[in-house]
Amino acid sequence: MKGVDDIIAKAKAFEKGDDAIKIGYKAPSFKLPNPEGKLVSLDTLLEKGPVVITFYRGDWCPYCNLQLRALQGKLSEIHALGATLVAISPQVPDGSLSKSEINEMEFIVLSDQDAKVASQYGVAWEVPEFLMEHMRVDRNLDLDKINNGNGAILPIPATFILGRDGLVKWNYVNVDYRTRSEPDEIIEALKKLTE
Repeated sequence: MKGVDDIIAKAKAFEKGDDAIKIGYKAPSFKLPNPEGKLVSLDTLLEKGPVVITFYRGDWCPYCNLQLRALQGKLSEIHALGATLVAISPQVPDGSLSKSEINEMEFIVLSDQDAKVASQYGVAWEVPEFLMEHMRVDRNLDLDKINNGNGAILPIPATFILGRDGLVKWNYVNVDYRTRSEPDEIIEALKKLTE
């Protein structure tokens, strides 16, 4: 997989992810549509308890699917700790998203067109042309069509845990899309919020 390693090395050279919201900082509020087009507000979710936000690239990404399936497997533990899990991608809430495996999972899935909220969280980046070409040629993906907009703006896979006060209590950001936060790490971080 030398080609993929080269792509990741180039992405890391762009130092993306360095601007991600740090622990202790207030997380930007948002209202984003779910697959049915209904707006979901972060403020409303925080009224119920901590919120785990994970940014993913799209249901076309096998690493995202693996991570979200793993989180689905821990969802009862996340809920038992009083937290809500929210998965956000730039995919548009249309018929294709509502039929996806991700949408069949039992957490909240939201659409962040053009990765505007991801930008506010410091985890959006404009994918360089060499990587867009890799997506088009090697993966046969038309991200402009999938995202119904600028397909070159994608989130860096990242996870944030917000306390009820809206402050970031824990985060994980890595431009290597093959490396994600582990569900057990999220559970441990949530446990610390309740101690």
